Amino acid sequence: MQVKKNPEFDLNRNSSLYFVIGLTIVLFLTWRALEYKTYPEDTKTLDMVMAVDDLKEDVPITESIKTPPPPPPPSAPEVIEVVEDTEEIEETIIESTEISQETVIDDVIAVEDVEVGEEDEEITVPFAIIENVPIFPGCESATTNEERKLCFQKMIQEHINKEFTYPPTALELGIQGRVFVQFIIDSKGNIGGIRMRGPDRTLEKEAERIVATLPRMTPGKQRGRAVSVPYSIPINFVIQ
Repeated sequence: MQVKKNPEFDLNRNSSLYFVIGLTIVLFLTWRALEYKTYPEDTKTLDMVMAVDDLKEDVPITESIKTPPPPPPPSAPEVIEVVEDTEEIEETIIESTEISQETVIDDVIAVEDVEVGEEDEEITVPFAIIENVPIFPGCESATTNEERKLCFQKMIQEHINKEFTYPPTALELGIQGRVFVQFIIDSKGNIGGIRMRGPDRTLEKEAERIVATLPRMTPGKQRGRAVSVPYSIPINFVIQ
């Protein structure tokens, strides 16, 4: 006897289709499982600041000072005694010491004449126009004013060459240049009023020292009167 099957209920008819569908689903799930990524969770830390009220001030305890009340005013005396003034007081008459135009002065006051001394003013005359130039020690033999000028300049130059010393600090640093020095020969022949202008303070001090060692001179004269005479000279500092 042969068994007959209904084709609608044949289970093996679509088995290959179901197999392909199942395989596809399994591969899709496997692929998604491999591609799945996980990320670490961000931990959020919440810092809470506790504000503590430590601003507690200790209020000083003040004590009230009780001052005693002022004493009561003295009571007025009940009986007032009246004392009679029996003594006579002589009044002192003060004479006026003011002198008016009508006052007659018997005593004659002699007033001595006060002598007022005239202060001599220091007159300054330039070296180029003075009548009699200052005389440097050793130039007394010069007769004319021009000869005295030439002798003065010569002796000044010889004095500078004699007293010249190059400052060691400026020599080490290679500082050189020209220092202009101006000084005054006063009415007594002394050297003063030294002023310098140069490239370095060390050179200026050396120039001042040289000029300060100049000897006392015979002062210059203008119209027969001793006067102050300014003089200028450059001093060269050159490293050779």
